[in-house]
Amino acid sequence: MSVPMVDLKIQYEAIKNEINDAVLSVMQSTTFILGPQGKALEQSVAAYHGVQHAVGVGSGTDALHLALLAAGVKRGDEVITTPFTFIATAEAISYVGGIPVFVDIRPDTFNIDITKIEKKITKKTKAIIPVHLYGQPADMGPLMAIAGKHGLKVIEDCAQSFGAEYRGKKTGALGDLGCFSFFPSKNLGAYGDGGMVITDDAKMAGQLLSLRNHGSKVRYYHDEIGFNTRLDEMQAAVLNVKLKRIDEYNANRKKNALLYNKHLSASGIQTPVESGDGTHVYHQYTVRIKNRDAVKQKLDAEKVSSMIYYPVPLHLQTAYKDLGMKPGSLPVSEQCAAEVLSLPMYPELTEGQIKSVAEAVKKAV
Repeated sequence: MSVPMVDLKIQYEAIKNEINDAVLSVMQSTTFILGPQGKALEQSVAAYHGVQHAVGVGSGTDALHLALLAAGVKRGDEVITTPFTFIATAEAISYVGGIPVFVDIRPDTFNIDITKIEKKITKKTKAIIPVHLYGQPADMGPLMAIAGKHGLKVIEDCAQSFGAEYRGKKTGALGDLGCFSFFPSKNLGAYGDGGMVITDDAKMAGQLLSLRNHGSKVRYYHDEIGFNTRLDEMQAAVLNVKLKRIDEYNANRKKNALLYNKHLSASGIQTPVESGDGTHVYHQYTVRIKNRDAVKQKLDAEKVSSMIYYPVPLHLQTAYKDLGMKPGSLPVSEQCAAEVLSLPMYPELTEGQIKSVAEAVKKAV
């Protein structure tokens, strides 16, 4: 049985009429930028997270970029983050002239190891970016305590964790700013690029509104050099339809993850570990396998979908060779990068599909 990594068409078919009506209403309105759909989405996302402000932007990368600027990170400042993430997390730091300082991860959750953060803090450190990888919240309690002790801003990378909770509070609402991606394959995905920043800080929210629109708060008056990064009305319309279903989608992902756990109960396969403090929303269902590359080759040969997120940690990427980090410098991240394998995951997966994938993985192992 062929099972794709993600099936966006099956989700679309289930809500097609509502999506089509929403998109058509935007076309008929001829308001395509900074209109009522985007405003409604910002209000709904803010309310969902229990925060005062939400600002739609062009992508998750832009969300991180603008959040760093709003947090006051400048050229030469250091920002602590994880190397086991998509490069956008570190790219955004580089965009503002900052220096990413990579801290190794926990081998069970794949998130930043809080116990290793404090020794990396220097006089140049201005912020921490935890990533809630694969949909699993980072350990935000002790992280926020460290940030408070040292006067650091916390910018949450929630690109994969929309709807996840930590100790009863939504990810993105725990730090100073929370950044989301609405890339089509995300738990809450648009039909193109899109992103959002949430915060309780009115001053930072005001700057985000200016930065996303050419540094302008009043049309044709520019207080700073800004950017053209606005969430368009088409994407906001799609997201407004899907947002009403996000808890249902995430519950189905959780159910599917438990089915995978049931069918993958075999030696040699380490299934995802959930921390007791958070609710995992399974943007990805990721296992660890010692002979990962050989297993993936066998799965590819059988046309069984799988992906590696991420094969090379950021400290070893050519783009960051100027940091001078060598293999062995962050051993847990490097080991995980050699062993992780993500399997098909989306809300509409059937148990039959999950069992088929699981059997193929066990056979390959």
